[in-house]
Amino acid sequence: MLNIRSNTAISSDELIMGLLVLFISAFLVAESRWSRLHNEQAIYSDSAHHLYLHEKTDLTELSDSLSKAGIVKNREELRWAAELLGWKRFREGHYLIDKKYTYDAFLSKLARGIQDPVSVTILPGKSVGKIAAMVSEDMQFDSLSFRKVIRDSSILEKQKLTPRGVIGRLYPNTYSLFWTASPRKFFKRILSEFDKAVIKPNKSKFEKLDYTVDEIVTLASIVEWEAKSKAEQATISGLYWNRLERGMRLQADPTVNYAVGERRRLLYEDYRIDHPYNTYQYRGLPPGPITNPSSGAIEAALYPEKHDYLYMVASPDGTHSFSKTFEEHKRKSAEWRKWLQKQYRIKEQRKRNSE
Repeated sequence: MLNIRSNTAISSDELIMGLLVLFISAFLVAESRWSRLHNEQAIYSDSAHHLYLHEKTDLTELSDSLSKAGIVKNREELRWAAELLGWKRFREGHYLIDKKYTYDAFLSKLARGIQDPVSVTILPGKSVGKIAAMVSEDMQFDSLSFRKVIRDSSILEKQKLTPRGVIGRLYPNTYSLFWTASPRKFFKRILSEFDKAVIKPNKSKFEKLDYTVDEIVTLASIVEWEAKSKAEQATISGLYWNRLERGMRLQADPTVNYAVGERRRLLYEDYRIDHPYNTYQYRGLPPGPITNPSSGAIEAALYPEKHDYLYMVASPDGTHSFSKTFEEHKRKSAEWRKWLQKQYRIKEQRKRNSE
């Protein structure tokens, strides 16, 4: 009986030890899985990485993309974590990876479509085509879609805009919005920004003027194109206002450039082109803005410098030389042409020397 009791005691100890080992093993496995699943550095990038999902994406496609980018080191572990957590489909959008994520935090973000906004910059002094191209580089939609929307009569009528006036309302700014935003939504955002930055702050000024918002923006667009230096914007604006008030033609070179469709040095015959935007041929403001003016150019159009200048001519340093009389203007114009001819001779001499 003693031997039997002894064997039974040993078997119980072994059983207890076996259960203990099994428990510890299970605990270690569970702890390992828990640690991997909730590892705060499971997803990370050494530098900011922009992930773009162009459509709803499955786990395999996402895994391939993250692996190629070097963001995920263990694809199988990613798959294991995603399946365990229940995240299998991920929404289109832009996602910025610039910090460390757990699997759950990262995968749930993509599955729920919690995007990170993108920054889209519209520069001043650009054409519709160039603005559409710049915008489409940072957004999901293409330039053609954007151009189609800004010509949409249903939107323009609500905004009391004409197709000719649209370019002047594409307010230069940096916009933060979601990459998947539609061109219509983005266009409305731009118009809203114009209203907030231009219309509302200057409401009383607009009410006192005999010119519409579109006419002010049109003048501002000419100032934007003409003034290479911001310091000259108010001076140039004052000059144009002086000519308008005296019933003189604006004779603004940028309007001729717009009419011929090129930004280049104008030729004598260019000034004679019969075009409604050619302010050498037609009095008053052109039918609409020729570019999208900056806030500085709009401010200059609203608050021009007070002076008696009526003429201006370019200077070698890229600015302008202003005159009150035509005689003074003729003299300065002759000096400008003389300088240009000298530069041309220098260029030709250098060309011959290099041959």
